[in-house]
Amino acid sequence: MKKVIAMQDLDCANCASKMEQAIRKIDGVISCSINFMLQRMTLEMDDNNSAEIIEQIKKTIKKIEPDCKLKI
Repeated sequence: MKKVIAMQDLDCANCASKMEQAIRKIDGVISCSINFMLQRMTLEMDDNNSAEIIEQIKKTIKKIEPDCKLKI
């Protein structure tokens, strides 16, 4: 499944890069790309565990930039 998810309060391009790298390591994530300027994440993931994968992504984002949120 491919999703485009809006992000809120992503303040740092370096943090966006760190998030991409960390999210790509999550089981079930096929690809992840974050566009800092558009505040948007393009995510391709396994259909079977999508809710669980999204929760892991939220936790990963919070560790890197606590103020950043996904608009789902």
